[in-house]
Amino acid sequence: MKALAILLVAAALSAQVKYEDILKGPGANWITYAGGYSGQRHSSLTQISTANAGSIVPKWVYHVPKASGLRTHPLVYNGVMYITNTNRVIALDARTGRQIWEYFDPKAKKDGVNRGAAVLGDKVFFVTSDVHLVALDRRNGALLWQTKYGDPDKGQNATLAPLVVKDKVLVGNAGGDTGMRGSLVAINANTGKEDWRLYTIPAKGEPGSETWSDLHEWGGGATWLTGTYDPALNLIYWPTGNPWPDFYGGNRKGDNLYSASVLAIDADTGKMKWYFQFTPHDVHDWDAQAWPVLVDLPFRGQQRKLMLYGNRNGFYYVLDRVTGEYLHGTKLVDRVDWASGLDDRGRPVLVAGKDPTITGNVSCPGVRGATNWMSPSFNPATGLFYIMTLEQCDVYSASTKEPEPMKGFSGGGAGRNPESPGRFVLRALEPTTGKRRWEYAMSGKVDAWPGTLSTAGGVIFSADDDGHLVAFDARNGKVLWHFQTGETINTSPVTFAVDGKQYVSIASSTAIFTFGLFEPAAPVTPPVVKEVP
Repeated sequence: MKALAILLVAAALSAQVKYEDILKGPGANWITYAGGYSGQRHSSLTQISTANAGSIVPKWVYHVPKASGLRTHPLVYNGVMYITNTNRVIALDARTGRQIWEYFDPKAKKDGVNRGAAVLGDKVFFVTSDVHLVALDRRNGALLWQTKYGDPDKGQNATLAPLVVKDKVLVGNAGGDTGMRGSLVAINANTGKEDWRLYTIPAKGEPGSETWSDLHEWGGGATWLTGTYDPALNLIYWPTGNPWPDFYGGNRKGDNLYSASVLAIDADTGKMKWYFQFTPHDVHDWDAQAWPVLVDLPFRGQQRKLMLYGNRNGFYYVLDRVTGEYLHGTKLVDRVDWASGLDDRGRPVLVAGKDPTITGNVSCPGVRGATNWMSPSFNPATGLFYIMTLEQCDVYSASTKEPEPMKGFSGGGAGRNPESPGRFVLRALEPTTGKRRWEYAMSGKVDAWPGTLSTAGGVIFSADDDGHLVAFDARNGKVLWHFQTGETINTSPVTFAVDGKQYVSIASSTAIFTFGLFEPAAPVTPPVVKEVP
């Protein structure tokens, strides 16, 4: 049996991950950060269903070396799982959790969280915290090449899971809060050479630079979360971070393009086709780092290619993903007081007196946002959009000190409001209207960052604020099952199948937990005992 397992793993490692495999979306394999290019995080697997979810049991646990606050979303291809931690990739047998190989970059100059890997051909890709894209041999973890695409000496770092599109690996950077302007970089998957680069903050004289009064060469707008992709339109959709300084806008009067936006980008050339800015002139650190979810649905009597977007600023948006046209918006959370609503262009209608002040000013939502990197999901069968939200208000303060790039200066800050401890609420929305169909309020200290997973078995998996992985009925939010991991969960679950068996995995703060359906033990024939004369 052990020899057979070794042969199965060897065969899985030698198989090539094709671009066409990624196009298929999630099924037995889960081979992109969001499962598929659309960001729907919906699996076609049905073995685990609303009828049997109560029979889910733990299958294995892998404790990640030196882990603390894991953000990784596991990838699985042909029974091999790939996980990441700071400057580290580990390949596991997805059946048992046994380690196959490990790669660690001892030369990386920084430490930090890492959200996952990407795979293509016989390579696995990940970013180091000091802004290098690394390509490893998927069969044994050997280093193939490494490309530096940012400047860690100026405050940049990297945390995202790369996105493979055709023969390109797309990567971005964190560190916008030090002033460095963000960029999206396409690197050739075969050679490691840069194909194109798009900066999110225009240089002086470029289109959009007129929306800045100063700081053109800086400005923030980081690209630290993975985007989505429409193969038919050949458009990449990538979210951008807040402008810099975060909480004081006196030195950057104007809308501050293209911060706090989603950008539609030609995958071949890197040219921006359109943009939509959610929070012009943001002074609350409400970047747009959330997932652009792509769906095709009827909208007001016409079939449309839509983008669904729950934003950190407290609003839920529906956009036309072909043109970027604003179609609809509504409040995502109850506690939104900085704007009274959205106008017919999708711009917020501001409420006076809600900006940060020297002495501190309460505003809603809180600095973590109404939602954040916690992944939403969409179930085509129920027609519902599932998103983790946070009902919270914070105290925002501002500083008029002269901003200094690369010094970590944010122009102020935000702290929790004792009168608003906050609560996570999982919500199921009608996608084209944002109307709530059901919701589930979490208990806990509001320390987690859990996302969602949808399955064709009618189950929504997510995590609560107390460290439980939870299975919900996708139709009505009824809790079907839960398991206490004993740790905070800052990631989203994934699902896959090996040897005809469906599994669900999620990272806790320090470990990978994997679950499946209970299987009765095979009958054991008792040994024959012979009497010794």
